Amino acid sequence: MSELRWKAIQVAQSRAIPEVEIPSGKVSDYYRSNTFTDEVMKELLTAESYEKVSQAIRSGENIEGKVADEVAAAMKTWAISKGATHYTHWFQPLTGGTAEKHDSFFDVAGDGQAIEKFKGSALVQQEPDASSFPSGGLRATFEARGYTAWNPSTPAFILYNRAGSGTLCIPSVFFSYSGELLDAKSPLINSTACLDKAATSVAKIFDEKVTRVTATCGIEQEYFLIDKALYLSRPDLVMCGRTVFGHSLAKGQQLEDHYFGSIPSRVNAFMVDFEFEALKLGIPLRTRHNEVAPGQFEVAPTFEEVNVASDHNILLMDVMKKVASKHNFQVLFHEKPFAGINGSGKHNNWSVSTDTGVNLLSPSDDPNRKLMFITFLVNVIKAVYDHADMLRATVATASNEHRLGANEAPPAIMSIFLGSTMTRVLEELENKENFDIAIGENAYVKLGINKIPSILLDNTDRNRTSPFAFTGNKFEFRAVGSLANSATPMMVLNTIVAKQLEDFKKAYDAAIAKEGDSNKEGVILQILKDYYKASKNILFEGNGYSKEWEEEAARRGLSNIKDVPEALKAYISPKTIEVFEAMKVLNKRELHSRYEVRLENFIKKIQIESRVIGDLAQNHVVSTAVKYQTRLAETAKSLVDLGLKEEADPIINIIKTISYRVKVITENVKLMTDARKKANNQEDVHETARIYSSEVKPYFDIIRRQVDKLELMIDDQDWPLTKYRELLYVR
Repeated sequence: MSELRWKAIQVAQSRAIPEVEIPSGKVSDYYRSNTFTDEVMKELLTAESYEKVSQAIRSGENIEGKVADEVAAAMKTWAISKGATHYTHWFQPLTGGTAEKHDSFFDVAGDGQAIEKFKGSALVQQEPDASSFPSGGLRATFEARGYTAWNPSTPAFILYNRAGSGTLCIPSVFFSYSGELLDAKSPLINSTACLDKAATSVAKIFDEKVTRVTATCGIEQEYFLIDKALYLSRPDLVMCGRTVFGHSLAKGQQLEDHYFGSIPSRVNAFMVDFEFEALKLGIPLRTRHNEVAPGQFEVAPTFEEVNVASDHNILLMDVMKKVASKHNFQVLFHEKPFAGINGSGKHNNWSVSTDTGVNLLSPSDDPNRKLMFITFLVNVIKAVYDHADMLRATVATASNEHRLGANEAPPAIMSIFLGSTMTRVLEELENKENFDIAIGENAYVKLGINKIPSILLDNTDRNRTSPFAFTGNKFEFRAVGSLANSATPMMVLNTIVAKQLEDFKKAYDAAIAKEGDSNKEGVILQILKDYYKASKNILFEGNGYSKEWEEEAARRGLSNIKDVPEALKAYISPKTIEVFEAMKVLNKRELHSRYEVRLENFIKKIQIESRVIGDLAQNHVVSTAVKYQTRLAETAKSLVDLGLKEEADPIINIIKTISYRVKVITENVKLMTDARKKANNQEDVHETARIYSSEVKPYFDIIRRQVDKLELMIDDQDWPLTKYRELLYVR
């Protein structure tokens, strides 16, 4: 066994469970204690300023300078009282993560005295050195000025380092000097505004009291947890976030004994610790459990407004990584860090609710509410059908490509699961001849709407093979990868549903203007019938993992885009540009920039993996195999010299097999390197991505197969790479 591997195992096995300081009292006593909440703001601001800030948060309007100064002073007072020494605009550039530049409250006055200073101008806007953030061609390096601006829709919060010093984090948007959006959060904010407008106009058809509609989301986060020493012993995990080699476990998840099993004590201590930190930041975590694969776990919060939910999820990932380091763990958010066992997703449970307290995707006993429910349900189906390729593009990444289509994740085909109850209801709707309803008739009985049960949660199974499943009062977008920032897929979902609802309202208004409102229900149902007939091909109740579904989906005309570069083209399709510009969420240049950024990210990820594969294969595996082969050859020769030729034959056969596998590895590493050089020499980024996808990446599995076979042949004491059984079971 290599010295590094042996030491890593020893260190991991000797870990003690660290003590976790449990806050006294109830969760409600410390929940949001590190957050600049509405209650704190109300206490520290004048009544007039508080009302202006609250109005600005509700409307998205700018905050005037005098009020900003008062808010800044209040934030500074609160933050310093809690041990903060610095502040930062916390934003989400197009890297997929978050960014922050810390500035001290400390300053020196003109007389040389030390003071703590934080003005409204610093709160509202900063100018970070933005030249190194990806922009997809929106900015040249010599035109690198970028701005962050405070967005108060998510409360400011304090993050502490290991020394106990705090930093006031101000959630912000990020944009260029010329105003283009350079982050993931700004488009999400835009999309929530357009969804609110479109959904409110439709909801008012059924209830005039509705003045606002809010998208909500609950984001389940799956992850793997391994010991830090074992993580550092694997260069591929450090560089790629996944193991490029590793033979599958003898005991993986086939006994299904890890799922919902007893949480290991050391892991539980980590969970308790990061949950305390998350709750203090206002992240409403409620659920923790073992997931299917060994070493895999899940955490889930209560539903929140989608913008806040997205911020909280990406903040949670950061908190988990920091707390894991304290516990000598490494959190793996990669969608497929280990072959042969389940990967990780991020299930986005999305719904829409009114300011009157109605979940628009939840049936009710009230007949009017049932029709409103069907209206929103069918419009969501139509939106996903019309823009399935764009939804697919939002989850297309180099890491998620390892997971999508495998037998533990949704396929690359976008489909919707409704469940048998709602499928029957919509089939009855489709089969109605006409929707003429006389005044005074019970429309809901006549049309069969009364057959919809008020509670669907027990009538709707959770089809885990579906990428977009209706689960009784929400849709679960299961194709999102565990490493992703949920802001982008939720932004796209908001936008396409808003556009569809806008189209519905136009069709409804035109029909009412022509026919009058005496047959209002009939008009609505006729439109919904047409929408359902046009989009029902995307509905699928069966096994999304099956080959039969791929064939059936092709007959239905549904896309099955399996590679990332092809999927990303949806960002720049004329249909996407038309919709996103019409809804004022992203313009053509901003969509093109995101396409370029994600394409370049794919190239770089595959390039890094290719280099790591070449290095490990040649400098770790092949060199070890040759040394082991030499020892076997000496043993075989000794047996032959002793006249034991027959006894030497099995050893000679092993030597031949090792030689063959070494030859295949060496040849294919060279071919992979040549293909990578070819890709790197292309001037066109799209052609580079195509070559990496179709000519470089296929070598990964070829090389891996031979390396994993060698792992079973070479003496365990000689194998240089920490094995799966150690990575996943030593803790």
